[in-house]
Amino acid sequence: MRSMLMLLALGGALAAPAYGDQHGDALAWLQKMAAAAQKLNYTGTFTYQSGDSSETSRITHLVDASGEQERLEVLDGSPREVVRSNDEVKCFLPDDKVVIVEKRGQHKAFPALLPASVGSLGEHYHIRKGDVSRVAGLDSQLVTLEPKDSLRYGHHLWADIASGLILKARTVNERNETVEQFVFNQLQINGVIDRATLKPKFDAEGKAWRVHNARASQSLSAGGEWLFKTQLPGFKKSAGMRRQARQEGGAETTHFVFTDGLASISVFIEPLMDQKAEKATYSVGAINAYKRVAGKHLLTVLGEVPMATLMRLGDGMELRKK
Repeated sequence: MRSMLMLLALGGALAAPAYGDQHGDALAWLQKMAAAAQKLNYTGTFTYQSGDSSETSRITHLVDASGEQERLEVLDGSPREVVRSNDEVKCFLPDDKVVIVEKRGQHKAFPALLPASVGSLGEHYHIRKGDVSRVAGLDSQLVTLEPKDSLRYGHHLWADIASGLILKARTVNERNETVEQFVFNQLQINGVIDRATLKPKFDAEGKAWRVHNARASQSLSAGGEWLFKTQLPGFKKSAGMRRQARQEGGAETTHFVFTDGLASISVFIEPLMDQKAEKATYSVGAINAYKRVAGKHLLTVLGEVPMATLMRLGDGMELRKK
């Protein structure tokens, strides 16, 4: 616990400053990790594991006068490619001959998992330094974030001691079981990066592809007709937007994002129309999802948080009375 019962005598007086120093050091490490993912040039391969499934991806990240450029290529299964130029993201799906273009969302991707400012994370997580170990041939410092409540998962982050870049990230549930894990297998930091390696492999085929512009009309006041009666401590609405349907004639979807700085929850609201929907829960990898019908609308709440958290938020939603 961050706040402990005051211990009697001298031992208690000495324990508190030691804990404060340790917490501050761990928080400084998180800030170093957050900055490294945005400011360093790096390229390497990493493996994502969730349950019995895993996939390997190659990532290249370059920072120069034009800003951040990044390319992610999935090396297993169906080919997929994500290319980012600052806030614009293009996702290439070769099997469907589709390119999805959108602005960078609130969801953080490995190894840029942390917000720019990490100071508020200590309000809802116990943050501690762990042991030093080797990951991808580099010495790494472990920092753990243990949730102070049952609304969120725990996180174990291993950072390169020299640069601060996250080399390994593990998400754990309340039983300390691994929910998902990312780990670099091979990595080069601050080496020379050829800009040609950042170009999408499938860009030359663009004329034969369908382009779906998923850019949304963003406004925190979007969906103001909806009332969230149940608040989740620490989770604040960071985005509100209206998304156009991917298919002509489809219904517009309202999308909210709530985050505590580390974990994020998305809420999608769409007209029920002629859909037949029932209350349901399901999981895809580390992402849990909860669906329910509210009047003439279908609500979908999803995120990398416990199912009970999603149900608590979703069950507290209702249309404002006119």
